[in-house]
Amino acid sequence: MLGFKEIKNGLLVSLWFVFLTFPLMVVKVDPVERIVSWRWENSIYVAIGTFVIYCVVKIIMQHRTGNAAVEKEAEQEKESIIHRVLASPKQKYTLIALLLAVAIAFPQFSSSYQTNVMTTALMYVVLGLGLNIVVGMAGLLDLGYVAFYAVGAYTYALLNHHFDLGFWAVLPIGGGMAAIFGILLGFMIVTIFIVNRLQDSRLGRAWIALREDEIACQAMGIDKRRTKLVAFALGAFWAGIIGVVFAAKTTFINPASFTFLESAIILAIVVLGGMGSIVGVILGALILILLPEYLRALSEYRMLAFGAILVAMMVFRPRGLISNIRRTYHSDKKFHPPIQH
Repeated sequence: MLGFKEIKNGLLVSLWFVFLTFPLMVVKVDPVERIVSWRWENSIYVAIGTFVIYCVVKIIMQHRTGNAAVEKEAEQEKESIIHRVLASPKQKYTLIALLLAVAIAFPQFSSSYQTNVMTTALMYVVLGLGLNIVVGMAGLLDLGYVAFYAVGAYTYALLNHHFDLGFWAVLPIGGGMAAIFGILLGFMIVTIFIVNRLQDSRLGRAWIALREDEIACQAMGIDKRRTKLVAFALGAFWAGIIGVVFAAKTTFINPASFTFLESAIILAIVVLGGMGSIVGVILGALILILLPEYLRALSEYRMLAFGAILVAMMVFRPRGLISNIRRTYHSDKKFHPPIQH
């Protein structure tokens, strides 16, 4: 049950939310008639709705914290449907073949607008996978990731303009330039394959171990500085690759295209999908890029709905849409305690 403190906090949250939404929900301006109308009943609806949602969330959180330790351990061990599907090589390759077939057929049966939106979403998928190496696997915070994206884009723009080099010629050069500051890639599935192999490799395990405990890594003989630099270089490489794709797609670039907001969006993709989870990052990129685009019908309410969805995710799925399951090793040998005399 909720106590007096929770009810008071709920009322304060409701008042604060009414204040934040006041210009949008209460004030209505008619520019043609030059009339301002006040919809005070909307503030009541917002206050009641916010208070009810706050109380429901509080009750759910109280119920969950009762056995939080047990749930956390169970969540770590259990596998989602996607993990079970990907565990079978036959099902995994069948799924990849279906995705490739859809990707090939999609431009043939969709409008140019839909194709452009999906292309942008897939570009952010690769950006998210690249940042996932740095943040999700190595545990390093990189808030300037968009700089490597810009390096790839400007590399293509300069080489194409001054030396008339084509897209495929500049593609590996742009990735290499971004890696120097921080081979050829044409399909998103190649990125997924390489990042997946990295996660299972010795270097990938070193990144994950470095994220969890740097001191233990050094004790095990892992070169901390070299491992971090490799993570930054590989993450920057993918950003440079997509920078080349972006410049070739838009045919016009300027510094305003590479602001801090872009880095924040890519980081949000990794956090929303699940740090260290490849499938989660792909899903997070598709949601974060496609959802605002297809919510345009809601006009001024779309960003409000988008923010509400993100807040709900932070409350109910704090580890991301698809959390990364750690590798576990089981032994068939039974442990026999020593006999005490």
